[in-house]
Amino acid sequence: MQDVLLDYGDTKMRVELPDSATIVRFGQTYSDPPKVDPVEATRAALAAPGGLPPLAEQAGPDKKIAIAFPDRVKGGSHALAHRKVSIPIVVEELLKGGAKIENITLICAMGLHRMNTVEEWRDYLGEEIVNRFWPDRLVNHDAEHPKQVDLGRDEMGNFVECNHLIAEADIAIVIGHCSGNPYGGFSGGHKMVATGITGWRSISSHHTPKTMHRDDWLGASPKGRMRDQFKSIAKAIEAGIGKKFFAVDAVIGQFADVLAVHAGSLDHVEEKCWPLAAQRTDVALDMSAPADVLVVGVPRNFHYGPGMGTNPVLMGLALGGQLSRCWNALRPDPVMIAVSVCDGWFNPRWFPSYQETYEQMQDYCRIEDYLASDQAREMALNPEYRYAYSNAYTYHPFHAMSMLSGGAVAVKRCQKVLLVGAKKPAYARGMGLSPVPSFEDAMREAERYVGKAPRILCTPECFSGGGAPHLRLKEG
Repeated sequence: MQDVLLDYGDTKMRVELPDSATIVRFGQTYSDPPKVDPVEATRAALAAPGGLPPLAEQAGPDKKIAIAFPDRVKGGSHALAHRKVSIPIVVEELLKGGAKIENITLICAMGLHRMNTVEEWRDYLGEEIVNRFWPDRLVNHDAEHPKQVDLGRDEMGNFVECNHLIAEADIAIVIGHCSGNPYGGFSGGHKMVATGITGWRSISSHHTPKTMHRDDWLGASPKGRMRDQFKSIAKAIEAGIGKKFFAVDAVIGQFADVLAVHAGSLDHVEEKCWPLAAQRTDVALDMSAPADVLVVGVPRNFHYGPGMGTNPVLMGLALGGQLSRCWNALRPDPVMIAVSVCDGWFNPRWFPSYQETYEQMQDYCRIEDYLASDQAREMALNPEYRYAYSNAYTYHPFHAMSMLSGGAVAVKRCQKVLLVGAKKPAYARGMGLSPVPSFEDAMREAERYVGKAPRILCTPECFSGGGAPHLRLKEG
């Protein structure tokens, strides 16, 4: 037997798995390609961008410039992290071209996430950049801003919205991280635009059951309706504002080390970044057959913030996302076993709409029935929660709706989702999960669905150990 420590709230839970179980760990199962010097790589990328002229050639003394960058949720904050390195170099190139510093605005492209604080910016952008641009020219995107630009619908029928500062700028620059993502393959590129600088209606075009409950959402594939929607919305924004985005994307590794940098059009950076990102992210497992059971550990705090692993809505989304990452290494009807304290702490300071949303959803047979209801729409439009998003550093109320969409996936796709260690099991049952008192009970219950001696796949640090990979079986 193998002793495995699974993330469990603020601690670990020790469980026993058979020797035949496949345990996925960075540095053992897989590793990153070599990292590069991000300063040199960024300078080289900016010197020869694909599909667009260099920034120094585009810049000028009368040009208004907007630089959108990802929020705190991903990308790292160490000294050589992509945002921290690339933004000063981009600014330097613009100034070489004659741009005036007072005409450059930095925009935190957090979409419907909570706005980032100055202290958070100091951490992941660095003191020098913050001191140079804050408070007037370092701002958060506001999806509720009265000047948000409504560009109608694109050819796919998606709502298209755009941050007004981006729309008004002469040069629109986006800093992106290309890393494995359970939603549409990779972050960065068109996804950075479609989710970072739009509004809730635009995001409601794809973060909903009609997209996330499709077969092509599973497997974290860059081919599917969600990816098509990201690209279509970004292209429609470019057409609507009359300019192309200049992207500076880095392929990042497990701990946000920079593996490559590419610059130019959104199409160009995706074409150049995706092969290396796939090499890092797409992990082939040496398993003779698909796994019957997926085992994961859920910490209290991870990328969306404190309480993500105890807030049942966000916990459900995490399980759905990890199922997507592992889908190509699993049988089509697996059992999932998760360990989580699931104590019902919603973290109302950051996620004030979540508990009310969760409680409303209990009156419906299925999550998708609630999301299609007038009550859910009213919640997304709740003025108190929308005001808090714009003024009090909280998540937007529609964010909870989008997380419920993903949170339904594991229950819909698995024969059973078993939850071990819940302090308040009713919250797990409210998400369609089945709480059990111990890991041994969970294994016995799993065997009722998949048979004796199941093949087990375990990803013990998938939420706490850096950028998780996408898993599949080796071919042949």
